[in-house]
Amino acid sequence: MSMSESEPLTSAVKPATLLFVDDEPNILSALRRLFRPLGYKIHTAGGGAEGLTLLEQEPVDLVISDMRMPSMDGAQFLEQVRQKWPDTMRILLTGYADVSSTIAAINKGEIFRYVAKPWNDDDIVLLVKQALELKNLELEKKRLEELTLRQNDELKELNASLEAKVQERTQEVRQTMGFLELANKKLKDGFITSIKIFSNLIELRERSLAGHSRRVADLARNLAKGLNLSGSDVNDIFVAALLHDIGKIGLPDNLLSKPFATLVGEDRDLVLRHPATGQAALMGLEQLHGAARLIRAHHERWDGMGFPDGLSGLAIPMGARILALANDYDAVQIGTLLSKRMKPAEAVTFIIEGRGKRYDPQVVDVFAPMMGAASAAVAEVSVKSGQLKVGMVLSRDLITPEGILLLSKDFVLNEEIIEQVHSFERSSGRVLTLFIHAKKGE
Repeated sequence: MSMSESEPLTSAVKPATLLFVDDEPNILSALRRLFRPLGYKIHTAGGGAEGLTLLEQEPVDLVISDMRMPSMDGAQFLEQVRQKWPDTMRILLTGYADVSSTIAAINKGEIFRYVAKPWNDDDIVLLVKQALELKNLELEKKRLEELTLRQNDELKELNASLEAKVQERTQEVRQTMGFLELANKKLKDGFITSIKIFSNLIELRERSLAGHSRRVADLARNLAKGLNLSGSDVNDIFVAALLHDIGKIGLPDNLLSKPFATLVGEDRDLVLRHPATGQAALMGLEQLHGAARLIRAHHERWDGMGFPDGLSGLAIPMGARILALANDYDAVQIGTLLSKRMKPAEAVTFIIEGRGKRYDPQVVDVFAPMMGAASAAVAEVSVKSGQLKVGMVLSRDLITPEGILLLSKDFVLNEEIIEQVHSFERSSGRVLTLFIHAKKGE
């Protein structure tokens, strides 16, 4: 039997309606306690059939469903939600062992995100907020498009002699198109931000990976620009780099911390499959097909000795050739590729020595001078929070010991952010060290 609770919002805005579906009452209670104080209207259901019945009776903005439930699992339930109520945002609760089921939910239910159990309260609250904001942006985009179509029809009906009226309507259309472009930009920016957050969540399982995908993405994007690739290709490479390890989400924790070169037998076979698994996980999202193709091929080698398909030379997509170099450059420094960690200068030498063997010579020829210029130009200083000043610029990502990204590289500090850093230190009991771009003479 379903239960319904609602708490009034202080503003006049209609509260969003959430539906939690799980066969475990304690999970439903935990979710209800977490979200009830936030002003949402909350429904709960003990299974997929009960959830569908409730959806028939009342509109729901967002559904959070468990994966493993009797009679109808989360993938089957969310697929029916997508078919009948496509505007309802969909989030899946799953365990690390449910990789194939999670992929089915991504492909068939077209879920917004999946959340591993046990979840972090702050993360899942932020995820719901982002999903609802994305839903509102999409609805606003649709409204603006319909408004534009109506106004275009009105323009066709105006008499050509009413020049002033035509000019007035034209101005209104231009303004509407401006709002539409802004909505599209916000939608795109929100998509990229969500990709970055998801990439960060993947790395939470192993501290040594913290920031790995972001560093690989930044280097891959710079290499792509250095090779004069198109804007769309650069974007695919950047997204693929952020998500290149998505196929590892189902691997045992002990494998994530082992250097690849030390793996043997079944452990090595499991890791060898992760590029193909990563591609399969993203194929349900049309806008990520290009990035998924690069993820599959990012461990191929120029000499044909890579995996999973043994491609060589120009048969490897250019984006994957770029990603392979960027990934290995960071991996040898954090110890996930070789048994010994390398310093940055040693990592550059390692890449150059792989020219024509592991890596595309053309990509190496762009990488080598780029590293030389960067090492000479980058200057930074480490500071404690008490030394922070407005206008300082981060030279590195600010990441907690647990691997949570707090601030991105090149973020410009203001008074509000500095106070938030102090507040985080007080609440966590930790003292943070930040790296700041040095000014001339420092």
